[in-house]
Amino acid sequence: MERSLFAAILLGFLFTSCSKDRPIAENNTEVLPSRYDTTAIDSFSDGAVSVDVARQIRMSSQKYQDSLKEVLKMQQEEKRIKEEMDKEKKKAEEENKLKEKPLKDPNQ
Repeated sequence: MERSLFAAILLGFLFTSCSKDRPIAENNTEVLPSRYDTTAIDSFSDGAVSVDVARQIRMSSQKYQDSLKEVLKMQQEEKRIKEEMDKEKKKAEEENKLKEKPLKDPNQ
């Protein structure tokens, strides 16, 4: 009984919902203008990146390269100063060793 009642309700619903013939779009002859630019720009064309943006990119990359070169120069300078200080330290240690070591008299 329950199955037949459920089937009857289901069939009744399907017949009523599928029997109506209404057009999907009524009077859709209006063309709405778009509010944005729809021109496609190829990424390799002239208009893809503005000249100013490309210039800023080149300048920023040049600044970045210059900053890397500056850092490298500073590191080399620090390394050179450290080597000089190590040499001076070794030289001072050798002088201290020579001063501390008493000279032996060969005649004795």
